[in-house]
Amino acid sequence: MINKDRLFNRLMELGQIGNTEDGVYCMALSKEENEAHALVAQYMREAGMTVHMDAAGNLVGRKEGTDPNASVVMTGSHIDTVYGGGMFDGRLGVIGGIEAVQAMTEEGIVTKHPIEVIGYRDEEGTRFVGSYSGAGHLTGGYDHGIMTHADKDGKTVTECLKECGIDPDHVDDARLPEGYAKAHLELHIEQGAVLESKDLAVGVVTGICCQIRGEVTISGTASHAGTTPMDLRKDALAAAAECMLEIEDEAKKYPQAVATVGKITAFPGGVNVVPGEVKFSIDMRNQKAALRDAMFDKCVERMKAVCEKRGVGIEVNVLMKDDEGKPCADHVQDIVVKACEDSGLPVFKMPSGAGHDSSTFADFCPMGMIFVRSKDGLSHNKAEYSSPEDCAAGAEVLYRTMLTLANED
Repeated sequence: MINKDRLFNRLMELGQIGNTEDGVYCMALSKEENEAHALVAQYMREAGMTVHMDAAGNLVGRKEGTDPNASVVMTGSHIDTVYGGGMFDGRLGVIGGIEAVQAMTEEGIVTKHPIEVIGYRDEEGTRFVGSYSGAGHLTGGYDHGIMTHADKDGKTVTECLKECGIDPDHVDDARLPEGYAKAHLELHIEQGAVLESKDLAVGVVTGICCQIRGEVTISGTASHAGTTPMDLRKDALAAAAECMLEIEDEAKKYPQAVATVGKITAFPGGVNVVPGEVKFSIDMRNQKAALRDAMFDKCVERMKAVCEKRGVGIEVNVLMKDDEGKPCADHVQDIVVKACEDSGLPVFKMPSGAGHDSSTFADFCPMGMIFVRSKDGLSHNKAEYSSPEDCAAGAEVLYRTMLTLANED
């Protein structure tokens, strides 16, 4: 039986590492992430698992089954946060998986298939450019070009790996052989307001959206704010503002699409200087890659028209692009549905608009996800919250799903 208080107390304890008045700062490959991994490793041992760090720095807890040669039922998520993040994003999937295994241990349950709970490194892609780095090492989806990327302080991924005791020359040793995993499950907060709007604690995820991330650079002319007439300016920031409205307008035309500009920098950044250059990010998502690409291409076309009209230059670089959305396996969905029913929970199926570690496993083994209600739909925010009852409900569904998969032939 899931211990609601133990589950929630562990989430709160873990959330104190890197906690500030602005939120949790537990960035990928940082001393805070290392400290968090050490605490989670303690939880794993308390749950009856053996623990090790793989060659890519992922934390792995393992509960053996009766057949040591059987494929592994994997579950897990990430421990790193965005800048000023919350205590639940990613962490619920790791702590919930540990709680499910501890419940089995306390009940004397031994499954046929081994079970592994994993805390993945660098899911967020906030400190460095690439997302899902830790999980990508396991499935072969890691982009080695990321190794040279640097954080805002100029430290590269390679340097940070070494500081964490991870050999950058051997990260590929973490790759799992074909057939290793029977399935991969992930418990996660919804990070949106759909479940809350329907007064539901848990959702059955049908698939994960595909994303594209890019950076736009608009080049104008920096000039004196007091002496440059309005009709003679080449204001890069004013052009960027109009481009952002074009992005917003275009995204509204596509079903289940979202587009966000979350980061912007103006140069030279003086209060009395007309901005000469602006860089801003683009994050676009849709369940269908073709629709996402059409939206992105149209936005680029509209931004170029704005910049031509204003007499400024524009450059658009794609930093990350998913090939396609990642569907959850039908068989795994069916088991999650049955677990909801057996737990006395309504069944509600929904897609994920956020990306997750599980997306890297969709082409490697059957994959499934379970969502838990987020208060006010907030995530990537210090106010992020899911109630102890909802967290326990999600962990219960995970527990039942894992038991079924781990005892199947």
